[in-house]
Amino acid sequence: MILHDSSIAQIRNYIKQLFPICLDRMKGCFIPSSQDSRYEILKDIIQHLYKDKRKGARDFCNFAQRLIETQIEMANHLEEMLFYEKDLSKKGYRLIGGLDEVGRGPLAGPVVAGCVILDPDVPILGVDDSKKLSASQRKSLYFEIKEKALAVSIGIVDNETIDRVNILQASLEAMCRAVKEIPIKPDYLLIDGQFCPQLDFSMQTITAGDSKSLSIAAASIIAKVTRDKIMDELDEIYPQYGFSRNKGYPTHEHVSALKKHGPCEIHRKTFAPVVAVTAQLNIHD
Repeated sequence: MILHDSSIAQIRNYIKQLFPICLDRMKGCFIPSSQDSRYEILKDIIQHLYKDKRKGARDFCNFAQRLIETQIEMANHLEEMLFYEKDLSKKGYRLIGGLDEVGRGPLAGPVVAGCVILDPDVPILGVDDSKKLSASQRKSLYFEIKEKALAVSIGIVDNETIDRVNILQASLEAMCRAVKEIPIKPDYLLIDGQFCPQLDFSMQTITAGDSKSLSIAAASIIAKVTRDKIMDELDEIYPQYGFSRNKGYPTHEHVSALKKHGPCEIHRKTFAPVVAVTAQLNIHD
């Protein structure tokens, strides 16, 4: 490409061909490296654009610089998130499963666990604790994980079981179900939290693991997107509670609706706010 004969639009299209940019996550398809020829091309383009006094050229130059900086930050974050996986790889483990659950705090709906075995040769940039990501980021990563991971599975435990065995035991059961459903059995499990489910696998718990392990973070995204979809579907059956917005969590909207309408079939009857509302309704009856 001859830069001095090119318009800004031509340069922009050229860069888009080099790096299929996902603007939602401000990321391209590569990890910056001095050995990456595309990275060198991008630096050359920036140097050229700095000499161009047109506002469009300067604006695009600033964007390209931010792209590089964002890529480097994401690559460094990826390296940090792979600490546990790389340590286990040195010990001979290859099929490392991340395990996490979502939905312990809501007053309604199921608890959902995700299990993910990532391909160590196919890194996925942008994966992080699902709570730190926007809904659109989670959805985009959900499909990327499903496409690139070696194996993905989920485990679901409904509200009736939660009421019967308590939320901790239900969360561990959801994890067990996710592992039992995964098509490729892991060599080792990295588990978010402090408690291990009863499984015949080598495993390790990591407090706040969804922000420390890429495998656990990927599992948290799978679990979160899956549960959100379930709550969206339940919102169509019970629209008065706003489940599509609050996902069953005790927001002001949800608690107000609970007081007005009482609990429905998917509410967790042993959770304190639901117990309180039920008792109040019984008094008035």
